[in-house]
Amino acid sequence: MSLSFVTDPVSVSTPATSANLGPGFDSLGLALTLYDDLTATVSGTSYTVTVSGEGAGDLPGDESHLVVRAMLATFDEVGGRPPGVAVECLNRIPQARGMGSSSAAIVGGVQLARGLIRDGRRLIDDAAALRIATRLEGHPDNVAPCLLGGFTIAWIDADGGRAVKLTPAEGVRPTVFVPAERGYTATARAALPAEIPHADGAFNAGRAALLTHALTSDPSLLFPATEDRLHQGYRAAGMPATTALVAALRSAGVAAVVSGAGPTVLALTEVPADFTPGAHWHSEVLGVDDAGARVKGGMVEHAERGPVAAGRTS
Repeated sequence: MSLSFVTDPVSVSTPATSANLGPGFDSLGLALTLYDDLTATVSGTSYTVTVSGEGAGDLPGDESHLVVRAMLATFDEVGGRPPGVAVECLNRIPQARGMGSSSAAIVGGVQLARGLIRDGRRLIDDAAALRIATRLEGHPDNVAPCLLGGFTIAWIDADGGRAVKLTPAEGVRPTVFVPAERGYTATARAALPAEIPHADGAFNAGRAALLTHALTSDPSLLFPATEDRLHQGYRAAGMPATTALVAALRSAGVAAVVSGAGPTVLALTEVPADFTPGAHWHSEVLGVDDAGARVKGGMVEHAERGPVAAGRTS
């Protein structure tokens, strides 16, 4: 199949995300109102990346950059690449903090490629975009809310990553507490045991089901709904400051969890005005992003997406 590409710039805004949300390990995620802005233009004979903001000076400027790798994977999905692309990244999502920076880069790259391909949305629909992003990330819990917005339940089947999108209730009040030091998903995953007690699995299944109801219908239940026995306890020794802050917030009645693999802490209910996390932490009140990765220009119009995610079931 012969592909053609647009010549005008394509821009995408990708939201930060928080995965797990306590008991929903590798399956539940929430999009937040903090964004990376990316722009791509078909240009020249090579792939280049210019980064400002988070990661400037540390991230690569060539084809090894995660945004470009995601673009190339998307181009290859339909059998053709432009000769070169110039990418500009304005990053605001903290890197390696458990706020979905890698998922934002992957989803951003997928969306940029869809926008640059003429008829890209027909050739690569949202379901296909989610599958590509999941394959690159390895799990769908962050890429799903980044692509689709809102609160997502994601899973992997024989065809790849799938997700459904739900709308959080008005009472959900995300606050993030971001530390200066970084954390790495591979290290956090290495702390998890190969097996867990059956009782802990049953506990988390019940809490994850309750969390879906609490997030979408009854935020008064968020505190018990965010209890977890599957991953946070096993990772506690590797991030003591995060563990201590989660405990302090929960002692104050706040539904607080480790954001993704950490070390950021996410509070889903209002934090008391007199609560002080300490100088080590930067806190920011955010909203829930309902739109997901927004594209301007090119051949993908963001408004075309329906309210339910890829993987919709009848």
